[in-house]
Amino acid sequence: MNPTEKALWFVESHLPDAISLDDVAASSGVSRFHVTRAFGAATGRSVMGYMRARRLSEAARKLAGGASDILAVALDAAYGSHEAFTRAFRDQFGTTPELVRAGGSTQNLDLVEPILMDSSLLTALEPPLFETSRAFLIAGLGERYSCETSAGIPMLWQRFGPYIGNIPGEVPGVAYGVCTNADDAGNFDYVAGVEVSEFSDLPKDFCRVRVPAQKYAVFAHREHISTIRRTVNTIWNRWLPASGHEIADAPDFERYGPEFDPRSGNGGLEIWVPIKG
Repeated sequence: MNPTEKALWFVESHLPDAISLDDVAASSGVSRFHVTRAFGAATGRSVMGYMRARRLSEAARKLAGGASDILAVALDAAYGSHEAFTRAFRDQFGTTPELVRAGGSTQNLDLVEPILMDSSLLTALEPPLFETSRAFLIAGLGERYSCETSAGIPMLWQRFGPYIGNIPGEVPGVAYGVCTNADDAGNFDYVAGVEVSEFSDLPKDFCRVRVPAQKYAVFAHREHISTIRRTVNTIWNRWLPASGHEIADAPDFERYGPEFDPRSGNGGLEIWVPIKG
């Protein structure tokens, strides 16, 4: 089983329990950061967000079935009070526990069902190259995303496109999609940018990332850009656990060379994953 499969099994088998991300990571045999990235790559959700949604979905089923005590349902869903449960329930479903119980149905609720892993989300990887990068500077447009909102990244690239070739100090020919500042909730900063020689004279809304000298495993993604999730998922859930390597505390990034055509999405790219050693 890969880290995401282990995490899914652990969450589903401990749904009523007060488990933490540390517990999920320990059950998966990887770090908190690794399980967060692997789970997000495979499912499009954060670990704890999935667990919360599954608990609330099962609670909604109990309420629609006529559960008499809402507080008991809340406690079973790992909420310490009626108020906290109601807030979370409303955030998840846009309605209250009382209304769901009164209506006796979950038909209009967007319930989250247990995730079954799809083998089509894995692909055959070429063996990576190992490179030690020099330190360099990236500048471009950035946004903070979550696992659930990362589908908005292509729009960021669309906004950034007109700047390419017109940025002070730009090193031409290569663009970068840099992931940094990830947290346990699956949020991360993503910067669509280019290498620059210095940070002076940049547009005021630009983000700046210093990429340190670092050892990387470099993976080729030769298919259409739309299938990149399969490659990323395979790296985090198959290659990395089997490789014996550990992730380093450094940005990871996509590298788009001159052969990549942003209009068609063809031409391939590289995925650079920072590793210790």
